[in-house]
Amino acid sequence: MGRLVGVDLVRALAVFGMYIVHIGPVLSATDGVGTWVRYLADGHSSVLFATLAGFSLMLIAGRREPKTGLTGRQAKARIAIRAVVLLALGTVLAMEYGGVIILGFYGVYFLLALPLLRLSAKALAITAAGLALVTPQLAFLLNSLLSTSVQQTVDAYDPLKKLSEVGVLDLLLTGFYPTITWMSFVVAGMALARLDLSAVAVQRRLAALRAALTAGAYGLSLLLAGKDALRSMAEDGKSSAGFEKASSFGSGSFEAPRRAASELLSAGPHSGTTFDIIGSVGVAILVIVGATLLMDRLPRLRSLAKPVVAVGTMSLTAYVGHFLAQSMLGASAGESTQTSWIPVLTFILGAIVFAAAWSRFFRRGPLEALLNAATRPAKYIR
Repeated sequence: MGRLVGVDLVRALAVFGMYIVHIGPVLSATDGVGTWVRYLADGHSSVLFATLAGFSLMLIAGRREPKTGLTGRQAKARIAIRAVVLLALGTVLAMEYGGVIILGFYGVYFLLALPLLRLSAKALAITAAGLALVTPQLAFLLNSLLSTSVQQTVDAYDPLKKLSEVGVLDLLLTGFYPTITWMSFVVAGMALARLDLSAVAVQRRLAALRAALTAGAYGLSLLLAGKDALRSMAEDGKSSAGFEKASSFGSGSFEAPRRAASELLSAGPHSGTTFDIIGSVGVAILVIVGATLLMDRLPRLRSLAKPVVAVGTMSLTAYVGHFLAQSMLGASAGESTQTSWIPVLTFILGAIVFAAAWSRFFRRGPLEALLNAATRPAKYIR
């Protein structure tokens, strides 16, 4: 199958972005370049994760051409097993760290993506565009109709809700990364994986596309919603579904919706609007294609970036590890109250050193090896 070095580099950047959100200084405590770094990490790092999730699915199911027959069935089984494992792991972590954990949502994304694995790049792109145009409005409508009593009734019979703060409703509609709107990023990543990113013509078309998506979405949002259109919803303690958090940043439960219809015109990180989704996909395309191009064209840079790329090859370990490390250090995992950059820079350096050392002796990261072992029964599918 082979690994794409540029994609692994983007995975590492997404991990570091999550570190910044969870461990770095809050946006209000930053200035200058630090403000831009913090803002870009807020929302965009998790969007990169979701987009790369779709890309990774195609590495399993057949990147340029979908696997068919026996190999296709085994690939689907591997993805389904991964989905169940990630949902279980995400639920376990959510018991301690709350709704900020994205892994359980990943599991749902993977399961819903199974019927789309054989679609062409064009069909996937059209599907992603349709989801981006429709699902934010649908999510707004469903959230408006979802009363507290109905939510409590559903939660009462939800086994996931009994285990952790993240139940089925949170995973699908009201959580921090709701499936209803975030599937757009996954499908966009699947479409991107179907393309030959090394082809100059493809690179040019994607450059034009990402410019149109980012400029169009963010520009139109600013025009329609005013100067606060790009304000981060996470800074206000809200999810992508527009709910205010009931307690801490890590909570998976949200109170009744307090969102006006006019907020559907905004495009800030975690706002979950059509403008946010389209603009964020444009940013994700820029980062993924840009990193792939740099790693392909600049061998010396690729060599220098090896320690960082190593983090991307074991992004699951790096992601879960930073929560466990915070707990061992007595920090509040998933809820940054920092005003200094030193803690997050220490975590980033620690991840690079660990990944570089581990990769010298092992092919996969610790959790990646366990996840790979869990999918081995798929080879018995006939």
